[in-house]
Amino acid sequence: MAMADSATSPQLLHLVFGGELDSIDGVTFKDLDGLDVVGIFPNYATAHVAWKAKAQQTVDNAQMRYFIVHLHRLLDPDTTAKN
Repeated sequence: MAMADSATSPQLLHLVFGGELDSIDGVTFKDLDGLDVVGIFPNYATAHVAWKAKAQQTVDNAQMRYFIVHLHRLLDPDTTAKN
């Protein structure tokens, strides 16, 4: 992201991570040490691109899941941004 972009767009950090689940019915990971932290992204759109790419790479493993965490909501819970 260019410097000019960050001045005009709010920084809404998103974390993309995933791993293999114990069961397809839950969100308990088999191996916490094996979690794949894809990265932290400046907005939802770029996080979604990264999430989609990782999800497509692991489509053959039904227990592998990737998630997008809205870090900006955790950092500033009073923020009303919808992203």
